[in-house]
Amino acid sequence: MKFVPNLLTLLNLSLGTLALINLFTGDYAKSAVYILLAVVLDGMDGRLARRLQVASEMGKQMDSLSDLVSFGVAPALLVFVQVFSPTYGYSLISVAVTVLFVICGAYRLARFNVLNITDYFVGVPITVAGGLVGALSFLASILPAIGFLLILPVLSFLMISSIKVPKW
Repeated sequence: MKFVPNLLTLLNLSLGTLALINLFTGDYAKSAVYILLAVVLDGMDGRLARRLQVASEMGKQMDSLSDLVSFGVAPALLVFVQVFSPTYGYSLISVAVTVLFVICGAYRLARFNVLNITDYFVGVPITVAGGLVGALSFLASILPAIGFLLILPVLSFLMISSIKVPKW
């Protein structure tokens, strides 16, 4: 049973990778679903590790690397491919907003790992930001591209902000 939390983390990573693969086939809905399923698994792995008393530094690092793929890279590229590229092409602003989201997500995860605060999160968790972007991608046909150009930087800065977000 001790391996189950790490297995859930690896499934999270697998879903993030599947989300990226589906971008290549143009199946944006499936990509978004994989991101949202990864949110569910990410909510389970840490809790289960603590409950089973098998939490480890290795598991924590693996979780962060998985989260960067599933909630940083996958949602950012989903919006880039689905919304920005068809509307703006490879414009500097659309590329910058995409890269900014990934960079802020990586920074947020690294800060989380070194702070070791257990009562609350500092900044919006990448799981929340990436999950929200994945969910919003379902609205891409009705939400104008400028909306995504505004939402991604706001979420990026919220991830690296110093606001305290209660742990659930």
